[in-house]
Amino acid sequence: MKIEILGTGCAKCNELEMKVKQAVAKSGKFVQIEKVSDLQKIMGYGVMSTPGLVIDGKVVSTGKMLSANEIIELINAY
Repeated sequence: MKIEILGTGCAKCNELEMKVKQAVAKSGKFVQIEKVSDLQKIMGYGVMSTPGLVIDGKVVSTGKMLSANEIIELINAY
């Protein structure tokens, strides 16, 4: 499983990255985490509002802060 955090380095983007790492640790699953800050790549996903969260190539959240528990639910759905 691969999770991408889409953002340009703002505080919310960094906070989402931290929450993703917490969620992955709690889930016990092997997950590759990648931070994407390239605007062309972000726009390639059709994301206009960051932070964005992509799981296995599918955009699952944009423009809002998810809790670690919400992220765990998304991880378990895949």
